[in-house]
Amino acid sequence: MKLACGVEYDGSKYFGWESHIKKFSIKNKLEYAISKIANEKINIFCAGRTDSGVHALNQVIHFETKFFRNIHSWIFGVNSFLPKDISIIWAKYVSEDFHARYSALSRSYRYIIYNNCIRSSILRNRVNHIFFSLDVDKMNQSSKFLIGENDFSSFRASGCQSSTPWREIKNINIYKYKKKFIIIDITANSFLYHMVRNIVGSLIEIGRLKKKKSWLLDLLKSKDKSLCGPTVLSKGLYLLSVQYAKNFEIKCNKLFFL
Repeated sequence: MKLACGVEYDGSKYFGWESHIKKFSIKNKLEYAISKIANEKINIFCAGRTDSGVHALNQVIHFETKFFRNIHSWIFGVNSFLPKDISIIWAKYVSEDFHARYSALSRSYRYIIYNNCIRSSILRNRVNHIFFSLDVDKMNQSSKFLIGENDFSSFRASGCQSSTPWREIKNINIYKYKKKFIIIDITANSFLYHMVRNIVGSLIEIGRLKKKKSWLLDLLKSKDKSLCGPTVLSKGLYLLSVQYAKNFEIKCNKLFFL
């Protein structure tokens, strides 16, 4: 039997989805908890491997097991063995041809900027605090140059293991929320290593009027990472949702969360 699950986590104290230090690996925590309920060693697969400090509102995983449990038992049982900063939020049995990573049509990420002159103590691990003002309209207009299928070498970090720099960004939306927050939502078929954080760093350069709106297009065409804006902090980044074909009947709601 194969199960798919939605996972929510605060990545603040973890070294990403996978880490050689098992204590700080989100994957390791989940495999331990699921194995306890399944009464067998479980290997899980995820839709997108998040980096150190990155959060998730709806990461999707799948695993196979020989033992049947009702959905209620999977969710509450697994959560009883998980730390408080990782939770299973839904679960369902899926067909054998489902794969959390390879069946995904697109992934959506959200980056949250706290744009205020005074820092927040409560939100310190959940947003990126930027004290100088940003022109959100210019950022949003410039971001449209990235929509479509392109070579994103300019936004690809060293160490990226992907065989190709080509990705398709399906949508970017940048807007203010309650005056002090700037939300950047990006959906693509998949992402390169640090791609979202490098895009956001470049958009900030435009937002603070250090670069023209057209600079993002020039940067894209250059295919030169050295010309890119600085890589922003990971703590403002969230894996928001993953989209699949309708026949899998998996719906990841795009919830707002700080």
